[in-house]
Amino acid sequence: MYTGIVEELGSIVSIEGSRVRIGARKVLDGVQLGDSTSINGVCLTVVAWGDDWFDADVSDETIARSTFGSLKAGDAVNLERPVRLQDRLGGHLVQGHVDGVGTVLNPVPDLHISMPEGMSRYIVEKGSITVDGISLTVVDALDDGFTCAIIPHTAAITTLGSKKVGDTVNLEVDVMAKYAERLLAGHLNGAS
Repeated sequence: MYTGIVEELGSIVSIEGSRVRIGARKVLDGVQLGDSTSINGVCLTVVAWGDDWFDADVSDETIARSTFGSLKAGDAVNLERPVRLQDRLGGHLVQGHVDGVGTVLNPVPDLHISMPEGMSRYIVEKGSITVDGISLTVVDALDDGFTCAIIPHTAAITTLGSKKVGDTVNLEVDVMAKYAERLLAGHLNGAS
């Protein structure tokens, strides 16, 4: 579980088959084999590390549901370690399980992102959305996407500041909305 508050801007060092090597420093503090780390909003497991890098394996499911298939050596990535129970929850509850890939229609500061059909039902004004692992507040919930106001600090310390029109991003909707929908589905389908 993550907060969506990016700790460090890392970079892709290499991709060989299903193994990715990430250049990092801060998120390696206290790292152990099997630890989870969010990379652009995707929860991956640390399988090896050195002083300034760590390796993770990427499954076919992750490639299919996220932007990992388009990453290449040198690309910047947002990194976050999982939240600890004694930590502050500065963003919102983020699982690192990507729901879909969106497209930037307008860059920061007035970020506008389109999203796959069917995902917009989980977006509400002033609700939370995770974009490439970054917890953001929705300004406008649209039929085919959403907008967010990005402050200069967030643009400077994350990949959002370099995103251009047409770039793709990983999206994770608020898990509470998905649970509420599932719990109410039987009641709503039987309603007359």
